[in-house]
Amino acid sequence: MGVVHRDLKPENLLLASKCKGAAVKLADFGLAIEVQGDQQAWFGFAGTPGYLSPEVLRKEAYGKPVDIWACGVILYILLVGYPPFWDEDQHKLYQQIKAGAYDFPSPEWDTVTPEAKNLINQMLTINPAKRITAHEALKHPWVCQRSTVASMMHRQETVECLKKFNARRKLKGAILTTMLATRNFSAAKSLLNKKADGVKPQTNSTKNSAAATSPKGTLPPAALESSDSANTTIEDEDAKARKQEIIKTTEQLIEAVNNGDFEAYAKICDPGLTSFEPEALGNLVEG
Repeated sequence: MGVVHRDLKPENLLLASKCKGAAVKLADFGLAIEVQGDQQAWFGFAGTPGYLSPEVLRKEAYGKPVDIWACGVILYILLVGYPPFWDEDQHKLYQQIKAGAYDFPSPEWDTVTPEAKNLINQMLTINPAKRITAHEALKHPWVCQRSTVASMMHRQETVECLKKFNARRKLKGAILTTMLATRNFSAAKSLLNKKADGVKPQTNSTKNSAAATSPKGTLPPAALESSDSANTTIEDEDAKARKQEIIKTTEQLIEAVNNGDFEAYAKICDPGLTSFEPEALGNLVEG
């Protein structure tokens, strides 16, 4: 029995601790499936756009090789800080993936060893039958002979590119989330207004009747009216203050997103929240 994760991506790779040499753990098995050996079948359309394999996009039978493809995308990102396939238009992105249209542009790839590029090429092979397996990948020179083959240089430029790519990814998710939040806020506001409109104001006759049938010791109608009015005013002021605070925060969030100001955005929202990932809003499709 084997497991196909189907949603491998950097966000699902976690460090066990902040210590040097900490174990890397794989998370989020929500889309994972069990397969018998090298079983290939159509298990449904599932995954995250930039990491989907050609066979999944073509809706063909698939199996363990889809995870190798995703690992190839992750390795590419870790080496230079940006993905091999990228386009704001999801249809064009899928066309790139199905064609295997990626390259190793200068200057970022000039300092990457040929062995690393070779491993990526074998992992991003369009035909899953010819794609390198996990067992073969572990025996690749770049992995098993890393002391002599892999470059030991500190890739500071890659770290900076990763930060920028991560910021763009989260900002894109924030745009979608803000749009959704704005729609929900408008809908809630409309519903509250309708409920408020449906509440009938209390008439003098009703108040007088209530005062007349009240037990001894209650306040006279005039005092009750004054008390009710004061309470209503306080509640209205509190509601207005909360409403203005929500509007102000939403406007600040939209401004931060429009300006691409990730620091300002992070002060308003927790960028680590899963709900701010674009996949949460419909790009992640489960079969």
